[in-house]
Amino acid sequence: MKRFAVYYAPRQGEFASRTAAWLGWDPEAGREVAQPDLPGMPCPVADLTRDPRKYGFHGTIRAPFRLGEGVSPDDAVAAVEALAARLASVTCDGLRMVDLHGFLALIPEGCDEALQALAAAVVEGTNSLRAPPTDAEIARRKPEQLSSRQRELLDRWGYPFVMEEFQFHLTLTDKLPGDQRAPVMAALQDHLSPVLPRPFVVEDLCLFGEDTEGRFHLLHRAALSG
Repeated sequence: MKRFAVYYAPRQGEFASRTAAWLGWDPEAGREVAQPDLPGMPCPVADLTRDPRKYGFHGTIRAPFRLGEGVSPDDAVAAVEALAARLASVTCDGLRMVDLHGFLALIPEGCDEALQALAAAVVEGTNSLRAPPTDAEIARRKPEQLSSRQRELLDRWGYPFVMEEFQFHLTLTDKLPGDQRAPVMAALQDHLSPVLPRPFVVEDLCLFGEDTEGRFHLLHRAALSG
């Protein structure tokens, strides 16, 4: 695996199955999944989900990083297990579909502070696992477009959108042209509404790994039991 990350991923069930099919990739099984043919879509689903497909359906808690020198995948598993044993699950009222700067995504309701605290603890608790970002990796974050605080967070934690800059979201599409957003959202609402969990619970820390082809796999699931 080239990189590792700590994500939320739903446990097996209708929500996990339907979201995996929407993106066309099941990270837990490590296989492609047939995507649905939904009425009212302006184009095939595959054309709308190219970027999020490689990650699988997830919510970022600790963004992808390379392991540091002398750090093994087993060390990453042990760190995630230790964090999950001391951190509590987070219960949210539910999920709401939004347009995030052109990307359609699900965001949780009624738990922002608790999720931010969870993510901050995971970022702190996994920081010793990561290698320092290369110049190329820093450049990909477009530091010239970041605020001074975001640049400080990038330097300290390897990613600019952590701590108070963190916003938990579950990406569903690529960035869509303006005329596609409303019809895609309407069709997707109809498709996902029956399986959206209420309440929505972040109950695990999931260690993901990125393979040599850029696809992410769920490697280890640790229940939040603190």
